[in-house]
Amino acid sequence: MTATIKLNDGNEIPVIGFGTFQIPNDGSTYRAVSDALKLGYRHIDTAVAYFNEAEVGRAIKDSGIPRDQIWVTSKLWLQDFGFEAATKAIETSLTKLGLDYMDLYLIHQPYGDVPGAWRAMEAAKQAGKIRSIGVSNMTTKIWQSFVPQFVTKPAVNQVEFNPYFQQRPLRELLAADEVKLEAWAPLGQGNQALLNEPVITKLAEKYGKDAGQIILRFENQSGIIVFPKSVHPARIKSNLEIFDFELTTSEMTAIEQLDTDHGQHNPDADGVQAILLSAFDVHADN
Repeated sequence: MTATIKLNDGNEIPVIGFGTFQIPNDGSTYRAVSDALKLGYRHIDTAVAYFNEAEVGRAIKDSGIPRDQIWVTSKLWLQDFGFEAATKAIETSLTKLGLDYMDLYLIHQPYGDVPGAWRAMEAAKQAGKIRSIGVSNMTTKIWQSFVPQFVTKPAVNQVEFNPYFQQRPLRELLAADEVKLEAWAPLGQGNQALLNEPVITKLAEKYGKDAGQIILRFENQSGIIVFPKSVHPARIKSNLEIFDFELTTSEMTAIEQLDTDHGQHNPDADGVQAILLSAFDVHADN
């Protein structure tokens, strides 16, 4: 079993998971998730807007691994915000996944009737349909505009995070409520500049690891939950092999110096909600 970290609601989440963003639902997701589970992953991250929940669920079912040993995350798309729409969307995700409950369910993009959606998530948690609830893509500004209205504090905030964008002010804000940060794009979405940073390549040489493993280990030691994505079994396997070495304090500090304090996506930018809403129609198949 991979190591876990305790959330503010008492649940234990595996510190490394397998991401499925942009893996198509043409059998590729089923194969990739099946490979990940065989290789030892016990945390799978999907979303309704990834259009691959059904394949994720099938791979979990066919793995033969007891359900309570696999942590499954999905996310609510902003088409379904508001109490009633979110209540229905939660049932749809459970049906597609073929599961009785989800371990973690997130507000995917924090725009519109977020408080209504959150109440639906709290009700589903109360009913045992979701174990933990959280948010994603919440900047400090968005967090401060919504979270004070919530009865239940989010367990996680899933945001862009890698050595170039270390989210320091946000992490300080989250720490006050013991909210864990989950990293999407933990390897900068394959950013070659990042993977070729001298500080990282030197450490890769020292530890007999690749650049990706050094970055993931840095994130893990920083208390960040990561889920690198790949469809290649060798890469899926190597991304998990980050627990047999430890970076020193000075090595951690050297990587911390790479922070540029901005990422590829700015959730605070004007017009993001409209762009995202037009990008995906999660009801297209209905």
